[in-house]
Amino acid sequence: MKWRRLSGLLLLFVCLMGMAGLSAAARVTVVLSDDTAPYQEVYQVVRAYLDDSGHEVDRVYAERLTQDSLQDTGLAVAVGVRSAESLSALANRPPVLAVLVPRAWYLKTGRARLTEGRRSASAIYIDQPFDRQAQLIRLALPDVRRVGVLLSDDQEGIVSELGESLRAQQLGLMHVLLDESDRLITPLETVLSEVDLLLAVPDPLIFNRNTAQSLFLTSYRYRDPVLGYSRSLTRAGALLSLHSSPAQIGRQTAEWVRSVLRSPSIRLPSPTYPAYFSVSINEQVARSLGFSLPSENELEKRLGGGR
Repeated sequence: MKWRRLSGLLLLFVCLMGMAGLSAAARVTVVLSDDTAPYQEVYQVVRAYLDDSGHEVDRVYAERLTQDSLQDTGLAVAVGVRSAESLSALANRPPVLAVLVPRAWYLKTGRARLTEGRRSASAIYIDQPFDRQAQLIRLALPDVRRVGVLLSDDQEGIVSELGESLRAQQLGLMHVLLDESDRLITPLETVLSEVDLLLAVPDPLIFNRNTAQSLFLTSYRYRDPVLGYSRSLTRAGALLSLHSSPAQIGRQTAEWVRSVLRSPSIRLPSPTYPAYFSVSINEQVARSLGFSLPSENELEKRLGGGR
């Protein structure tokens, strides 16, 4: 009996070691929406973090993605909306982690497509949590009392959550919903005349390369600062922005991948906001509008995170 029990334990040990070997040498395919710098940076950081893990990390672009691209892939990382949509179109796909994607898109469209057929999917959003944004407003601009935001109709669902986060910091909210046929300037002026700060959210109908300059110029005219969501918006004219760089998203992605692949069966965590973030300040805009702000490092520290 003892030898039979020992034989059984030995067989179990061999099986477990085999399973561990499989989980320690998985193939990860990173699908990039295109070859621009932000997507490439996420890939490079993920690859660097996983370099000593034994996992094989491959790269493919969304426009060239086929079923064969995913052969033997244990986990796919979709960088950007386009790559996530390309993966969702494939009938036989591995679990998908979508990163650098807007929360509104994932909750409204992406999640349903990626999990169709009871497949596993999750996301690391590009957006910052509203609680963090509201806290930054209170820390950096203590005299602000009312926050304004322009949203496309698709974003109506975030109004209640945003308002709740702002109220927790004793901040009021004024919002206007727009559709594609609406002109921006008139509703923008209506909002700016009633608020102390304009909050920019990732919404391509509102903030894009064609509208950003007029939005900033109009906000200057009303002496209202803008809180942005990217370093490029800070450079373009936002007083300050709260954002996560591609490198920071890549770091969090790699940490998730390493953790997930430690297990023989892939179980993705729930979708989440970025864990790592930065604050950037446009000092020229601050001087022009008469604001004296704490340093970027101080704000990041007081928000409980940062670089």
